[in-house]
Amino acid sequence: MKWTVFFLFLTVISIGNPVICPVMAQTPPTLEGCLVFPADNVWNTPIDQLPVDPRSAAYIANTGVDRAVHPDFGSGLWEGAPIGIPYNIVPGTQPKVTISFEYEDESDSGPYPIPPDPEIEGGDDSTGDRHVVVLDKDNCLLYETWSTYPQPGGSWYAGSGAVFDLQSNTLRPSGWTSADAAGLPILPGLVRYDEVAAGEIHHAIRFTAPYTRRAYVWPARHYASSLTSLNYPPMGQRFRLRASFDISGFSPEVKVILTALKKYGMILADNGGAWFITGVPDSRWDNDMLVSELRQVKGSDFEAVDESYLMIDPDSGQARQGDIDTQPPTVPTNLKATVISSSQIDLSWTPSTDNVGVIGYRIYRNGKEIGTSPVTSYENTGLLPSTTYTYRIAAYDETGNASAKSASAARTTQPAPSIKLSIGDRVQTIEKTGVRSTPLGSGTLLGTQPRGALGTVVGGPWYRDERWWWQIDYESDPDGWSAQRKLKKNP
Repeated sequence: MKWTVFFLFLTVISIGNPVICPVMAQTPPTLEGCLVFPADNVWNTPIDQLPVDPRSAAYIANTGVDRAVHPDFGSGLWEGAPIGIPYNIVPGTQPKVTISFEYEDESDSGPYPIPPDPEIEGGDDSTGDRHVVVLDKDNCLLYETWSTYPQPGGSWYAGSGAVFDLQSNTLRPSGWTSADAAGLPILPGLVRYDEVAAGEIHHAIRFTAPYTRRAYVWPARHYASSLTSLNYPPMGQRFRLRASFDISGFSPEVKVILTALKKYGMILADNGGAWFITGVPDSRWDNDMLVSELRQVKGSDFEAVDESYLMIDPDSGQARQGDIDTQPPTVPTNLKATVISSSQIDLSWTPSTDNVGVIGYRIYRNGKEIGTSPVTSYENTGLLPSTTYTYRIAAYDETGNASAKSASAARTTQPAPSIKLSIGDRVQTIEKTGVRSTPLGSGTLLGTQPRGALGTVVGGPWYRDERWWWQIDYESDPDGWSAQRKLKKNP
């Protein structure tokens, strides 16, 4: 199959619109004459210049700040099985065999061209994931299965299975698994020795984490967790090795892997060991070198990436190419917090500006993000009475660039609503009492009621100036709002 190298040129703009090009030259990976997905596929798109995900620190902490990278591939055997996930190459004429699935409703139906004695992850006698990966080299079709076992008569049974057209960017249906928990293909993310020997890996690398969220982000299609905290990474989350990480002291082979982790990063594809990167078994790997050198790279050396800007269509793996905006919006100003009740504070602020356009604002309360707003206001409900809350706001644009946080605004919620009076109660003033048009500071004094004046509660309560106010319909004018401390129930 012929393929073309596309060149995109960086345009330097020096008057306030800094942009960068995420792809200087697309060199898609190939295998047995097949492109491993189109050049503009998300697996093959560099992410070294994309913004850091706002929850990066939490994701790193819950995966393991001090945990080391581990190569889940190598040479020889470990506990009697090859180390890594092997793949099988077959011609287009390979006879297809019947296969059935446990998760039939999320699997691509057979038959599959599984050869008579296929390479299986973990070996023939394993009881682990038992992935079977088959590439039809003539049609560039990828067949992958999980928990795969031979059956009498030459058929197969697997937990799940997926077929990928390597010439297409089409993703699996939303919510569907694949042979991997994230609903993604396995082969495109494997580290292959031939790539390393050639001097460059041109794709993202598959990896696992011990704790993931019950969620997935593009290009993933499926989750495999019951954890709902936003501090856990979702399936499909992209990470990269920090640009500042010094790789000069590593061996040439490991340096190729680390360079790819900086340029293309890695995609969270399954639950498993912390920072386990996946590759293909090969007798040419130096296991001692891989393990000893990669263990020098810790979780703290990575950062999570916000690659949402690359998405063109949620059902396609095609990634946006070309210039990417890196200019953050201006900082929001004039943040105002208004106490509404004992459980609500409303926020408003002056909008930020951006060279492309602000699409939203992140709301921070007492230092933690609590939500977002597409407009310059936010209602924070569910608060505790008589509690002080401090707020800050940050703007973000379509690319994910975020402004610095605004100046803070702090307010204390009202006490728990007064139950001394209720709507409909008959009341009497206990001393000369002022009557206002509204309990707000802008209210005007309408007049006074003498001691012993009678009336009915028709509104309230409202808290201002450290006192409760009620709206009273007096038997004689004026009617309006009076302080609770000057009222009593009239039996």
